[in-house]
Amino acid sequence: MTAEARPLRIALLSYKGNPFCGGQGVYVRHLSRELARLGHSVEVIGAQPYPVLDDGVVLTELPSLDLYRQPDPFRTPRPGEYRDWIDALEVATMWTGGFPEPLTFSLRARRHLAARSGEFDVIHDNQTLGYGQLGFGAPVVTTIHHPITVDRQLELDAAQGWRRRASVRRWYGFTRMQKRVARRLPSVLTVSGTSRQEIIDHLDVAGDRIHVVHIGADTDLFSPDPAVAEVPGRIVTTSSADVPLKGLIHLIEALAKLRTEQPDAHLVVVGKRADDGPVAAAIERYGLAGAVDFVKGISDAELVGLVRSAQVACVPSLYEGFSLPAAEAMATATPLVATTGGAIPEVAGPDGETCLAVPPGDAGALAGALGRLLADSALRRRLGLAGRERVLARFTWRQAAIGTAEHYRAAIAAQGGHPAAAVRTAAPIAG
Repeated sequence: MTAEARPLRIALLSYKGNPFCGGQGVYVRHLSRELARLGHSVEVIGAQPYPVLDDGVVLTELPSLDLYRQPDPFRTPRPGEYRDWIDALEVATMWTGGFPEPLTFSLRARRHLAARSGEFDVIHDNQTLGYGQLGFGAPVVTTIHHPITVDRQLELDAAQGWRRRASVRRWYGFTRMQKRVARRLPSVLTVSGTSRQEIIDHLDVAGDRIHVVHIGADTDLFSPDPAVAEVPGRIVTTSSADVPLKGLIHLIEALAKLRTEQPDAHLVVVGKRADDGPVAAAIERYGLAGAVDFVKGISDAELVGLVRSAQVACVPSLYEGFSLPAAEAMATATPLVATTGGAIPEVAGPDGETCLAVPPGDAGALAGALGRLLADSALRRRLGLAGRERVLARFTWRQAAIGTAEHYRAAIAAQGGHPAAAVRTAAPIAG
């Protein structure tokens, strides 16, 4: 068997793997499954919340102290829970207002991998970017979905008062480490052309070391079902209420405007309800308590059923490095209204052809686009069908796995593990 063809032994690292909250867990689950289907041996090494994986993928638990678990986030561990100096560092960082997990996971991973030297052909890190990553030894490929410095800036812009701004700066202190580590990594994957440019601009990573491999939707699961009836006026979105980057506050404001003309319009948010904060205040201010529902912890099948039942899916984010919710909604042939924030246009496609596009942060434009779709069944059907065709052609997990494996082989070859010919298979996937 040639070097280019033989199956690879892959360690896929994930410091935060919840597949029901955030794109990193979704990425680990679906990429690992498709890599295994291609014949590779994949072992996911992760911390809490542990990823949910499919058959054919091994999970190795590398536990943290799980300081942010529900229902007791920011907890103080009992004395008997401390195992070593890394645990002490984790707690000390939390006590001083920082977020320790990228650093402490990377240190635990380095120790774990050192004890298993030679077992893996390549180590794939999923956006940890911790100092421990610089000592892994084996060929390393890392995925940066988008620089967390973008989240940091948006949180600072939304912060009220100097105390809140100081707290945000301290919490995001780990981004300085991530920038230093990213600049020293030989092979960086990202999920969109927009994210690639953000990594160059924010993290100072050389452009020739960054490769775009689009991720995608599970197009077998997220698929149309004509038997599912649309619920009149239903809009669905995936968002965390307390994350300014997701733009939910603007969608709430848009819904208030929309209901003056289309009173059956209502919103289902896949995500956690915030008991206070700007979103909760806006729902109360506009009298929308009966028109906005939050659902969380639902199964994949329940999520698909919810998206299919909506007349419109909406991505109101101010910025996205890719936007899995957009791809998944389009895969079900649910028509999409989306902002032009970050990489969303790269996924959703041209305005009026595969979606309706609006500027980020513009509640009036959101209300207009949502109202237009809710009122026009022919437009909904046309955009829905075109959206699914776009996803099938460009954004599937099998395509993502093939492109990622090509870059694994290039990284191995660059470190002398394979003949140089392997590099020729690893041209960047165009963004």
